Amino acid sequence: MTTKKNIEILRVTHLRGPNIWTYRPVIEAWVDIGELEDFPSNTLPGFYERLTAWLPGLIEHHCSPGVRGGFLQRVREGTWAAHIMEHVTLELQNLAGMRTGFGKARQTSQRGVYKIAFRTRQETVGRAALTAARDVVMAAINNTPYDLDATVARLRDDVDSLCLGPSTAHIVDAATDRRIPSIRLTDGNLVQLGYGIAQRRIWTAETDQTSAIAEEIACDKDLTKSLLRSCGVPVPEGQLVKNADDAWTAALDIGLPVAVKPYDGNHGRGVSLDLCTQADVHAAFQLAHRKGGGSVIVERFIPGNEHRLLVVGKRVVAAARGETCWVVGDGISNINALADLQINIDPRRGSGEEAPLNKVTPSESAEILLELERVGLTPESTPAKGQRVLIQRNGNVAFDVSDTVHPTVAAVAALAARIVGLDIAGVDMVLEDVSRPMKSQRGAVIEVNASPGLLAHIKPAEGDGRPVGKAIVEHLFGTEKDGRIPIIGVTGTQNTGRIARLVAWLVHISGKHVGLACSEGLYLDGRRVVASDCAHWEAGQRILINRSVQAAVFENSSQMILGEGLAYDKCSVGIVTDANWEAPLAHFDILDAEQTYKVARTQVDVVLPSGTAVLNAADPQVVEMAALCDGKVIFYSLDPDQTTVAQHRSAGERVVFIRNGAIVLAQGPQETPLLPLASLKPAKAAQPEMVMAAVAAAWALDISPELIAAGLHTFESNHKKTPY
Repeated sequence: MTTKKNIEILRVTHLRGPNIWTYRPVIEAWVDIGELEDFPSNTLPGFYERLTAWLPGLIEHHCSPGVRGGFLQRVREGTWAAHIMEHVTLELQNLAGMRTGFGKARQTSQRGVYKIAFRTRQETVGRAALTAARDVVMAAINNTPYDLDATVARLRDDVDSLCLGPSTAHIVDAATDRRIPSIRLTDGNLVQLGYGIAQRRIWTAETDQTSAIAEEIACDKDLTKSLLRSCGVPVPEGQLVKNADDAWTAALDIGLPVAVKPYDGNHGRGVSLDLCTQADVHAAFQLAHRKGGGSVIVERFIPGNEHRLLVVGKRVVAAARGETCWVVGDGISNINALADLQINIDPRRGSGEEAPLNKVTPSESAEILLELERVGLTPESTPAKGQRVLIQRNGNVAFDVSDTVHPTVAAVAALAARIVGLDIAGVDMVLEDVSRPMKSQRGAVIEVNASPGLLAHIKPAEGDGRPVGKAIVEHLFGTEKDGRIPIIGVTGTQNTGRIARLVAWLVHISGKHVGLACSEGLYLDGRRVVASDCAHWEAGQRILINRSVQAAVFENSSQMILGEGLAYDKCSVGIVTDANWEAPLAHFDILDAEQTYKVARTQVDVVLPSGTAVLNAADPQVVEMAALCDGKVIFYSLDPDQTTVAQHRSAGERVVFIRNGAIVLAQGPQETPLLPLASLKPAKAAQPEMVMAAVAAAWALDISPELIAAGLHTFESNHKKTPY
C-alpha cells in the first residue's frame, strides 16, 4: 500500500428535514477517496477479512442485492471505499444503540469524490460515527490496529447523553407510527408532537395536560395519602416525623412493623421496610433524611410485593411487579462477590437506561448496607454455605403482570391518579396478588408518582413489552387526530416568494391564523416579524412551533432543499412552478435540468395522501412529477386546451386556466369562472401564472371561489401595504 491512499472528508451537511435523499433527516458528506478510486475492495488483500472480523454485524446489511449479506457480497465482488464507509457509519451507529438503516453513496462529477448520505437520529453522534468509519476503513485497508471497542464506547456515551431517553423515544416512535410529526425543542426530552395549534408537548412521561398542582400534590406524600384516604383509597397509616426519636414513637403508635421513607423521595431511594426495632427505625430515619433532604414518613408496613401500575388518562395501561433480591452463601465468597456471581451476571442488569434491572452493588448502596446491618452483616461478610441473605426488599419492579391485573385493583389505581389530578401517573401499590380482588387481600396505595418511568413497561425483565407510548399518544390526540395543520410549500424559480405571500393571504382571509416563511420575510398573520430572507429551515421551525398558527406557508428553493432539507415532514399542498437549473446549484454538484428535477420533486414527494400537488402544466418536467404524488393533482395553464390540462380534466380532475382573459376553475365538465384578470391591479394581472398557482392552492384547501376572488382583489403585492 502507498501512503497516498487515503479518504478525505471534504464537506459535511446535516439535512434536518425531507431532502433529495429521503423523507428523514440525514447527514450528507462529500468524501474524496483519492487513489482508492482505482482500488475497489476486491483488490485490497485481506480487507474483507479484517472488516468483517471487526464488524460482523455488516452481514445484516442488505444493500442493492436486497438480501441478508447483500452488502458483503458487494464487498467481495468489488465496491468502492465511499460505499463501504457509508455502511460502516450505519453499523457504528447501530452498535452505539442508535438504530439506523438508510444510506446511499453516489459519485459526483469529480473523479474520486462521492456524496455519502446516511440516516442519523442525532447530528453530533452521526458526525462522530462518520469520522470513525473513515478511520475503520483506512485501518482495514492498511492492516493497522484499530480499537473498535473504545470507539463504540465513546459513541454509546454520546448516544446516552445527546439522544432522547428511551421513554421519550418510545412515545415519539408511537407518534411516528400514527404519522404525527415531532420536533425536539431542547437538547433534553422536551418534544413537540404535531404542528402549530394542533401540537401537544411531552417531557418524558409528562404532557402539557399534566397539572403543576397535581405534581406538587404527588411530591407531598402526606398530602397525597390524606386525599386518597378521604376518597376511600386504601393507604397505610402513617405520620410525618422530624427526628429519629419521633420516628420510633410514631412506629409504636402505628404498630410494628413499619416502613420509613423520605417525605419527597422517589424511585425507592431511602426506603426501608419491615422495621421492628428501635435501632432499625433510627438507622432508617437517618437514611431517609439523608436521601430526601427533609422530613421523613413512618407508616405501617404492608406485607406483599411492590407493584407499579401505569395510569394514562383514566385507565391502567400496564403493570409491573417487583421482587425481593437474595444471595445464597457458598462459604467462600463475600456478599459483594456473591452479588456479582448470582445477581449481576443476569444480562438484563446494567447501569444504563436501557437495562430493565439495575446492577446490585452492596458496598455502594445505603439501603443494602442498612439491610445487611440489621442481620449483623456487611458487604465484606462471607455467609455460610446455603445461607440466604436478603439484599433488597424493594425495587426490581420490572416483571410484567399487565394481563393479570384484577379490575378492582386497576380501578383503585385509576382512582388514585384522578384524585391527585395526574393525567399520567405511576401508582405504587403493595399487593399480595395483583390478580385477586382488593377486598380479599391486604393491599394499599403507597405512592402516586408524576412523570413515571416507562422502561419497566417498555422493556420488562420478564414478560412482553407494553405499547405505553401508543396509549400516551392516543391520550393526547384521540384515535383520529394527527396533530397536523394545513401546510403549503412552494418550490421553483418563478415568483415563488410572491406566490407564497398570495397563498398566505388567501388562507388568512378564510379565517385562519397563518404563518409564512419566504424570501420576503417571516410573517405571523398581519405582522412581518422578520424583514430579511426567511426561506430557510430555522424560520420554518419558528412557524411550526407557534401554538397560534392554524396554517403555514413556506417558500422552498432548491438550494434550501439541498442545503438544509424542508422544515416540515409532509404538506397539504405542494406547488411546483418549474424545475429550472440555476448557477448556485453547481455548489451542490447539481449541473443540469435532469438533476434539478430530482431536487424539485422533493416538494411533490412530501404531499400527503389527502393533499394536493399544484403543478405548472407548461413545464414538461413538472408534469412528470404528477405520477409521484400520493394525493391529488391540480394543473394550471394559460391555455385551456393544453394537452396535459385537457387530459387531466377529461379524467374528472381539477385544473385552473385562463379563458377570454378570466381565471377559470374547472373539474371535469364543470367550470367556475373566478374573475377577469383585468379586474386585478396591473402587477397581478401581468403575472397570471403566479395568480393561477395561488388560486389552485387555495382551491385545494377548499376555500370557496367567492373568498378566493375577494382575496385576489384585496392582496397588495407591496408588503408595506398589506399584511402579506
